[in-house]
Amino acid sequence: MFTGIIIDVGSVKDIVLNEIGYSLKIETTFNTEDILIGASIACNGACLTVVEKGNNWFSADVSGETLDCTSLGDWSINTRVNIETALKAGDELGGHLVQGHVDGIGSLVACVSEGENHRLTIKTESEIIEFIASKGSIAVDGVSLTVNEIHFNQFGVNIIPHTWKNTNFSHLMINDKVNLEIDIVARYVARLMERS
Repeated sequence: MFTGIIIDVGSVKDIVLNEIGYSLKIETTFNTEDILIGASIACNGACLTVVEKGNNWFSADVSGETLDCTSLGDWSINTRVNIETALKAGDELGGHLVQGHVDGIGSLVACVSEGENHRLTIKTESEIIEFIASKGSIAVDGVSLTVNEIHFNQFGVNIIPHTWKNTNFSHLMINDKVNLEIDIVARYVARLMERS
């Protein structure tokens, strides 16, 4: 479980094809000494398992299923990665509850400066849009955000200067893919309504 509050922006340093998919080596500035092998780390919102680590880097295996359901298959050397370690009991819940289970992929269609803020417009599939609510929560590349508006198959989010500087958002280009995780409450409400 995560909160969508990014602790570091790392970068991909190596990609190796293996028997299950890929092995990714990600460089980070946070201290990896306290991270256990087998720990969960959200990388652009996708929960990955640490299989190896060293001084300021860790490796994770990425299955074919994850490559099919996320933007990770498009990553290359030096791709910037939003990183969040798993929530611990007693930690501040500064964002919203995020599972690290990517529901779908969106693509950036517009980025407009509004003073020091930036307004991102993201396009996604109708299956995802129906779970998104204005003023509700969404995780975009693992970042906890509030939805400003929805228009057909697009939604807008406002990025404050701190988030702009401390995530990969400032490096996104038009048409870049982003991982989306809908709010967990919306997911379960929809499931309950299906059953009734």
